[in-house]
Amino acid sequence: MPYIPKERRAVFDAALEACAAEIGNEGELNYCIYKLSTLLIDRIGPSYTKLSMCSSAMEHAKMEWYRKKLAPYEDEKITEHGDI
Repeated sequence: MPYIPKERRAVFDAALEACAAEIGNEGELNYCIYKLSTLLIDRIGPSYTKLSMCSSAMEHAKMEWYRKKLAPYEDEKITEHGDI
């Protein structure tokens, strides 16, 4: 996953924190991810490369979420309850 400089993160963090404070379920999160990609494509214009960029970013974010959040949680539960 491409990590961005801290000064660029600051550009996005307040808006993302406000959005996260409002999301209450999976459907709303799905909508926000879809809408963000749609708004980006509306701004930069569609092409295969740009549409693929959004799909790729979603997939890589999913893989990073698994690596950084879900896998450690699973490891914690294995320690707590034992492996299968």
